[in-house]
Amino acid sequence: MTNQLLIKEKLQAKLKNIQSKSDGSPITDLQLDKTLVAEIEQLTTELESVNPNLNPLLYATSLLEGAWLLQYSTAREIRSLASLPLGLKLDKVYQVIDVVNKLFFNLAKVKHPLGLVSGYVKVTASFEPAKEDLEPLQNKRINVYFDKRYLSIEKIVGINTPKLNPFKVVSANNPTSRTATLDITYLDETLRIGRGGDGSLFILSKSENLPEFTSSNEN
Repeated sequence: MTNQLLIKEKLQAKLKNIQSKSDGSPITDLQLDKTLVAEIEQLTTELESVNPNLNPLLYATSLLEGAWLLQYSTAREIRSLASLPLGLKLDKVYQVIDVVNKLFFNLAKVKHPLGLVSGYVKVTASFEPAKEDLEPLQNKRINVYFDKRYLSIEKIVGINTPKLNPFKVVSANNPTSRTATLDITYLDETLRIGRGGDGSLFILSKSENLPEFTSSNEN
């Protein structure tokens, strides 16, 4: 087994053990003790150092395409989803990428523990390869431009609610003094690691399909 696969297995095993108590929702650093957060960061850094696709925007765009399931993050926007109103709980969080059209959307499923309500928060965005001063070629950084935020209720006590899907659409927030960026620091067929411009960490696994998604709205 190569060093890359060994580190990857260690990281995935640790995340799987943590997520066994989360019903598939992503874990954030605020939910873990500092020692465990440090262990995840160490394994992540080690895996990034043996990234098999150092120039993903040039040579591995096909690997980016499709649906990704968020496993772990230190991002503020993911942390905020952990404390939803009305007793709602965060379920699985997906990112779906359309490489050809340079579009993606983030989809956070939410549900009530008693099955009273289920829905989602969706944010659409476009992206482009960033032109880095020290890099003559498109390397690993993308500029991100958020577009719209959709708030939707899909079901109430098991009954579809198309009139509430979505019930609110607003402009998504972009940073006021900078362009949002994301560095793709590790990428293979099943795992992706990204670092936001604010230092946030995202670890995602490739998903074969997206769960039933009933909104007719497009990006």
